[in-house]
Amino acid sequence: MAPIRVQSVLISESVDPRCRSILEENGIRVTEKHNMKKDELIAEIKDYDGLVVRSATKVTSDIINAASNLKIIGRAGTGVDNVDVDAATKKGIIVMNTPSGNTISAAELTCALIMSLSRHVPQAVMSMKAGNWDRKKFMGAELYGKVLGIVGLGRIGKEVASRMQSFGMRTIGYDPITPPEVATSWGVEPMSLEQLWPQCDYITVHTPLMPSTVGLLNDETFAKCKKGVKVVNCARGGIIDEAALLRALESGQCGGAGLDVFIEEPPKDRSLVNHPNVVSCPHLGASTKEAQARCGQDIAQQIVDMVNGKNLVGAVSCSVVHEPFFKCDCMKSSTGYMTSAVLVGLLSHEPDCCPNLINVLSLAKESGMTTHCTSECTAGGICEVEIMANNCSSKASGSVQGGVPVLLSLSGSGFRQPVSLTGNLLFFKASANPQLLPSVAGLLASEGVQIESFSAPVDSTGDLWYCVGVSSLLRDLGVLKPLVKEAAQLAI
Repeated sequence: MAPIRVQSVLISESVDPRCRSILEENGIRVTEKHNMKKDELIAEIKDYDGLVVRSATKVTSDIINAASNLKIIGRAGTGVDNVDVDAATKKGIIVMNTPSGNTISAAELTCALIMSLSRHVPQAVMSMKAGNWDRKKFMGAELYGKVLGIVGLGRIGKEVASRMQSFGMRTIGYDPITPPEVATSWGVEPMSLEQLWPQCDYITVHTPLMPSTVGLLNDETFAKCKKGVKVVNCARGGIIDEAALLRALESGQCGGAGLDVFIEEPPKDRSLVNHPNVVSCPHLGASTKEAQARCGQDIAQQIVDMVNGKNLVGAVSCSVVHEPFFKCDCMKSSTGYMTSAVLVGLLSHEPDCCPNLINVLSLAKESGMTTHCTSECTAGGICEVEIMANNCSSKASGSVQGGVPVLLSLSGSGFRQPVSLTGNLLFFKASANPQLLPSVAGLLASEGVQIESFSAPVDSTGDLWYCVGVSSLLRDLGVLKPLVKEAAQLAI
């Protein structure tokens, strides 16, 4: 992948000052314009390579389509709910967030809500401020020996488990991705959701909001829980069905809820907020000085690392681009990257098409391409690519030698000397003939083109591919027709 050049970044919301200084220290111009309206952002964004937001800026498809130079959208926080990732992907724009920036803060707030539910702390505070002294009204329960169900065992779920184990809670959990042995090493007993629901005294959710998690706690699942179960949501509004939660609270099936997030923020329907057994916050999960500093610094450093080709962290719109950033003994783990790279080459010559590794899969699908690309790794780190289209097949194999990509074979013709994929290259297919090279050299000289390198095929019979490194590309490949059967040229 060619280096991604980011020369200017717009910061549209208040972030830690280190965000700007890190970018500027690495030669990136930074402009800060906060609280812009949508039309103002549409007019402004065309001048920038990068955009840094938090959660207030809604990066819609209209804004993305107006961003003619935009290469990256960075959210200083966890999740990208406020960014149209699909629209960005189609435009070839990388979308990234800071997945670990607010981990500790969100975990600590979750624990605070669990403790508040167990001892009715907020309600007792408000009662005291009202001049009351109601000791019996706020009888609580110990957390010691209780069962905490953690749905989602990612970074935050892990930290919550660690902290609540210190209170003597038994932690059980569900996660479709985290291996059971990993969860066990954290002191969490892994199990299915059907096993988890009836065991919990407390349930906390730490999943992204996606179709499979919308309404994860609903009337049906509440009915499977212990009567009086308490639930906490510091993740995303909508994971808990708010109407079902209210019904469970009214019936006593749910004994209390700690909510930091809502489907609509701020919520117009105040039924849950005003319920006496609900402790609610205005989405404070990441609202600590430390989290905001960490997120601002992380997004800036992630952008700098990406530009410098060092690392790619937190990207959600370009999984294949991750692969080349990680070293491995062979290219087997980079087959997705190779497929995308081949598609970029195939689509680069299509009119009004600007493919890159981020958008090429969606562009190929939209164009109705039936080309099937496969790539596999062989011994010695050799990558083989086969392209099949219109009942024709083309194969190539290559590798990296001394940090330089080289072509080893083309459509069955293995080269005696690996072809360094740099500079101006002329490929031609012709029958083996002792006079072939002198004839081609003479023709090129007559066109003012000098031969700088030559790679002959290993075989010496039949129609074979040759490669010539040249000083400049031919103005017209047609001049080779008397000597060769096929020809192609490219500048790398």
